[in-house]
Amino acid sequence: MAEDKAPQSHAELSADPKTHTESGLPFRPVYGPEALADFDPAAALGDPGEFPFTRGVYPTMYTGRPWTMRQYAGFGTAKESNERYKQLVAHGTGGLSVAFDLPTQMGHDSDAEISHGEVGKVGVAIDSVDDMRVLFDGIPLDEVSTSMTINAPAALLLLMYQIVAEDAGIPADKLTGTIQNDVLKEYIARGTYIFPPQESLRLITDIFGYCRAEIPRWNTISISGYHMAEAGATPAQEVAFTLADGIEYVRAAIASGQDVDEFAPRLAFFFVSRTTILEEVAKFRAARRIWARVMREEFGAKNPKSLMLRFHTQTAGVQLTAQQPEVNLVRVAVQALAAVLGGTQSLHTNSYDEAIALPTEKAARLALRTQQVIAFESDVTKTVDPFAGSYAIESLTDELEQEALVLMAKVEDLGGAVKAIEHGFQKNEIEKAAYQIAKDIDGGDRVVVGLNKYASDEEEPYEPLRVDPAIEAQQCERLAKLRAERDNDAVARHLAAMQKAAEGDENVLYPMKEALRARATVGEVCNALRDVWGVYSPPDAF
Repeated sequence: MAEDKAPQSHAELSADPKTHTESGLPFRPVYGPEALADFDPAAALGDPGEFPFTRGVYPTMYTGRPWTMRQYAGFGTAKESNERYKQLVAHGTGGLSVAFDLPTQMGHDSDAEISHGEVGKVGVAIDSVDDMRVLFDGIPLDEVSTSMTINAPAALLLLMYQIVAEDAGIPADKLTGTIQNDVLKEYIARGTYIFPPQESLRLITDIFGYCRAEIPRWNTISISGYHMAEAGATPAQEVAFTLADGIEYVRAAIASGQDVDEFAPRLAFFFVSRTTILEEVAKFRAARRIWARVMREEFGAKNPKSLMLRFHTQTAGVQLTAQQPEVNLVRVAVQALAAVLGGTQSLHTNSYDEAIALPTEKAARLALRTQQVIAFESDVTKTVDPFAGSYAIESLTDELEQEALVLMAKVEDLGGAVKAIEHGFQKNEIEKAAYQIAKDIDGGDRVVVGLNKYASDEEEPYEPLRVDPAIEAQQCERLAKLRAERDNDAVARHLAAMQKAAEGDENVLYPMKEALRARATVGEVCNALRDVWGVYSPPDAF
């Protein structure tokens, strides 16, 4: 629980993983009443669906209906990905989650020189609204919630999605889903940024304003700790740096003239779920509590929805192994259970073969079935927050909260998330944690079944899904055809209007939408903004 005085850290990254949490906090062999000697249930817990939301953001949680079951998919061409989406919908998934290839994530067209060799490799290649139409052909966009893992060019992909829906006769106020749109974590952990931080914040706040007016049910940002965790962040670091980024986005939106209770209800978060069930449950509960207090006490939010930390979870890809890949089915099931016990709003379960290649259809189906078994065959959905009052869980929740608050205070001391990024603080802290994990695994102190213990000399043959290298040539041909057919003068006019908005303070999404409707490409739109805003170049070293 948060205290009035400055929180004191007692985590050690070099602590023995056999006796300490992932965040370096000591585990007690036995937890009893003394662990909660200062525990105030009314202040720390509240009822489910009420401040401080420790027990969940909704009163009934899964007793009313289960979480949204998403499956992350996207590879090769839009047509191939569309076929996978239709299979997932037929198998019972309630939400789609789109993976884009690196050129799309970086705002480059498939025929750009920098894109060579990467087209369609780690996600689907989307160059224009034409590709977006193929990607969602036959998908009922007013019935399926869609999450898009896209950051720097998030505005473009959202607007393309809106255009496709409108062309199908679906009004924008019927669309539900999320764009990740979290650029700050790209500077910290992932690297798919385009513009400098301040210009990126400007674009994000323009998205907030646009969606409030045009796509009111859309979650405008998914503030992500997942990628920090995949880069090596501890659970405490994941919570601290994610919420610090969230605070920066809220400040930027307020500075742009928006009222906190107008945009905050559409903020969403994205966390990892590891195999360490107890700490993960505590992490989710602590994150909700911290965010509720920050929104009420620092920003004066009054709408209860502004105080709710709603989040999507993905099981921990970094914990999957290429050795004995079937064991990953067990890992994913444990990770998924931790997310559910922690109160997630939606969940993606990784496929067991993702440490080797893009998931096969069978592996993706098994990943979805894992969620369905937990939802419909276990009893964890029959009561809300079943760990509430547990000596171990409540103690761990308090300790994780304190550790996260220590790190958040350090970010604030540096001037906030952007200034801390410029100092390299978050990146440096995560790299130290990642180094310690690697050291523990190499030394055998941290057991990874099938890798450094219970290894097998013989591995069964596995045929991974492979992306056809001809996809790049096909996308280049589609782009050449598009540029020959469209009204290039209209594209140029709309891009110029977008640049004029970017130079001033008008919302850039309105002229951007017209450019995309005229079939401007992702690369053309991003290049036009690069000409105005420039590109981010990280310091050589910190």
